[in-house]
Amino acid sequence: MAAKESNTKSFVLRIDAETMDAIEKWAADEFRSTNGQLQWIIAEALRRSGRKPKAKSKTTKGEANDELQ
Repeated sequence: MAAKESNTKSFVLRIDAETMDAIEKWAADEFRSTNGQLQWIIAEALRRSGRKPKAKSKTTKGEANDELQ
């Protein structure tokens, strides 16, 4: 069995307890995990600043052929 390819990276984040409590509450309010909330916050900040990389579009062969015609 081949190793599953991942496009995510892990890192350690040190954050003060008060901020972490606020993030955990916010995550719970939006039915997200704390990790998911942090990912959303970062993605939203990147989007608002115009620094979010463009997502690579995934097209099927049929869609690619339709675009060429």
